[in-house]
Amino acid sequence: MQSAQQTNPTEELEGIVGFAARSIEALGEWGVGLFTLLETVFPPIPSEVILPLAGFLTRQGSMSIVLVFITSTLGAYLGALLLYSIGAKLGLERSIRWLSKLPLVDRHDFERAAGWFERHGKSAIFFGRLLPGVRSLISLPAGAEHMNLLTFSIFTVAGSAVWNALLIGLGALLGSQYQLIDQYSQYLNYAVYAAILLTIASLIKRRIKRRHNGV
Repeated sequence: MQSAQQTNPTEELEGIVGFAARSIEALGEWGVGLFTLLETVFPPIPSEVILPLAGFLTRQGSMSIVLVFITSTLGAYLGALLLYSIGAKLGLERSIRWLSKLPLVDRHDFERAAGWFERHGKSAIFFGRLLPGVRSLISLPAGAEHMNLLTFSIFTVAGSAVWNALLIGLGALLGSQYQLIDQYSQYLNYAVYAAILLTIASLIKRRIKRRHNGV
């Protein structure tokens, strides 16, 4: 019984947590990289969910923790590079106007990231990678300001590596506590659902407010 549980560590996980864990397991290490690339540009499932689950699976023997770290950091960098390129080609205002039309994205988030970059300059690229809501979008003003690409790349990779290592390491640390994860997976689902609903509600509220104000 114990060995069957070890062979299929995600089998009993339910809801979005179980779906994400099984998707990661099926796609493997390079799938984690793809998830982080997509999450950097357009957040379908946040890295706060994906990377701890990937770390958890490495502890179960399903994936290599080193390769998960490399692919997730590469994915984050490529996503950041895409946003940098968009900012460099279109400029900040046109980029914001275009990208804010995407679902689950709001103009205010781009303006917040631009303000962070304006206040903190180059260091914003590194420290911004550690801040949800700024982490992805900070690349856009960096590209619009034509920040040196090598400097941007170094700061992006370093900041992404720290963030990814923390989340993957947390998941790996919990990986030895399978019974605990299984027991509380339903509460994790509730937390993820609540976060998604709050995000959607916040975006709807802000868009209604902007329309009311004629912005």
